[in-house]
Amino acid sequence: MSSFAQKDPRANQKARTREAIVEAAQQLHRGGITPTVAQAAEQARVSRATAYRYFPTQEALIVEVTGITPRVLEVDKLLENLTTEDVETRLLQLQEKFGQIVLAEEAQFRTALRVYQDTWLRSERNGDNKNGFAVREGRRMRWLDKVLEPLHDALPEEQKRRLRGALALTMGIDSIATMKDVCGLEDQEALAVLRWVAIVLLRAGLKENDTSASMP
Repeated sequence: MSSFAQKDPRANQKARTREAIVEAAQQLHRGGITPTVAQAAEQARVSRATAYRYFPTQEALIVEVTGITPRVLEVDKLLENLTTEDVETRLLQLQEKFGQIVLAEEAQFRTALRVYQDTWLRSERNGDNKNGFAVREGRRMRWLDKVLEPLHDALPEEQKRRLRGALALTMGIDSIATMKDVCGLEDQEALAVLRWVAIVLLRAGLKENDTSASMP
C-alpha cells in the first residue's frame, strides 16, 4: 500500500459534515442570528454531539463562519477564473492572493489558528482524534488540486499527493507565522520566501517525475 494512501476512507464524509455545519451556521448568521453550535447542528440536521466534536465552543464556530470563510471567497473566485495552464503561474497567483488576504486579516487568521489548536487539544483529550475528524476544512488542499489540474495526466497519483502536501506547507497563517515569528521577516519578505520555496518544490517534483520516467 502506498505510504500516501488515504488513511481514513471516511475522511471526505467527515469533511462534508464539517462543511454542512458551517453552511448551516452561515445561513443562521445571514438571518441575523449569532448561531450557537446547537443551533447550527439542528439546522444542518446532525447531532449536537457531532457538531461539538468539530466546534467545541461557540467561538470556534463564529471564528470560522464570520472570520475565515467569507475572507477566502476571493481565492475560490480566482481559481474558478484561471486563464493559464502554466502551473507555476497558477501557483504564484494562488500564493499571492491568499498570502495578501492572510496578511490583511492577520489577527483574525491567528485567532483561527489558536482555535484550531484548541479544538485539536480538546479532541485529543476526549479521544476524538483517533476517529480522524476534520479540525480544519483544509481549503488549501482543494485549491492546490485546482492549481495542479494541468498535471493530472503527467504525474503519478503518489507523486502528485506528495507534491501537494509539500506545497501546502508554503501558504497560510501557519507558514506566515513561522516566517515572521521565527525567522523575523517583514510581511512582504515572508511572502517572497514562501513563493520561492513553492516554486523550488514544484520544479523539484516535476524534475523527479522526469527522472523517473527516463529510467530504464
